[in-house]
Amino acid sequence: MDFEYLFQLLCGGLVKGSIYALIALGYTMVYGIIQLINFAHGEVYMIGAFVALIISGVATLSGYSGLSVLIVAAVVAAIYAAAYGFTLEKIAYRPLRGAPRLSPLISAIGASIFLMNYVQLAQTPDFLPFPELVPEFEFMEPLLQYVSSVDMVILVMTALTMVALTVLIKYTKIGKAMRATQQDQVMARLVGINVDRVISATFVIGSVLAAIGGVLIASRTGQINSAIGFMAGIKAFTAAVLGGIGNIPGAVLGGLVLGVAETLGAGYISSAYEDVFAFGLLVLILILRPAGLLGKAVKQKV
Repeated sequence: MDFEYLFQLLCGGLVKGSIYALIALGYTMVYGIIQLINFAHGEVYMIGAFVALIISGVATLSGYSGLSVLIVAAVVAAIYAAAYGFTLEKIAYRPLRGAPRLSPLISAIGASIFLMNYVQLAQTPDFLPFPELVPEFEFMEPLLQYVSSVDMVILVMTALTMVALTVLIKYTKIGKAMRATQQDQVMARLVGINVDRVISATFVIGSVLAAIGGVLIASRTGQINSAIGFMAGIKAFTAAVLGGIGNIPGAVLGGLVLGVAETLGAGYISSAYEDVFAFGLLVLILILRPAGLLGKAVKQKV
């Protein structure tokens, strides 16, 4: 066995899985609190990438380049995506909170289609080049045959983001309110928690994570278009279900497992069946463990 080739595939899979994990966290946070699959989440990821493209393009024309431009573009994209997430929850989901569960699901699909076509009309359906903003780091020279500087930035930023999210959920006031709302919305209201504000904050945080993922993957692939959010959203949703929908560590684990499985399958069998490996793994896990890798089976009272 060529261990060097295997290590290279594993590194690529971890990078891809990190992006899936960032987007999957938004899915699983929203589902954990209001049991809603936000199918417009992938389009927020796509919008974040387009905002970063515009910011980096303006910076490049102004003579600026490098990692600092990527950071500024990511921050602006995160703020812009947060506004979209807040607006989506306010317009598409909050009025339907007491409706049958199928109604918000249809609303989510409609919001996804609307945002995709909105960006397509506002920009272009064609692929647009994304500038190279991450320089090659000299200290990484021994590793460059396995991972690029962009990959290293993705892994580091993903790790930092996940640590920050964990601290937020466990130790901050809004994080404790999120956990209380997830357990019981009625009791949360009775103890003075503004449930509507908590749900809006959840959408905002999830949108920020999606935007960061969009900026990172755009800087890696070097191109974006208005359709990138659809498949990324489906894969991230798959990762969330794989790890256990509603479980934050499960979303991270599901994303990493999915990314590695896709890369190994593409590397050793065929890249044409990359999606088959992803969804085949999901089916297998759900047959053997329906609640997902870290999910817990919920007992329903009859």
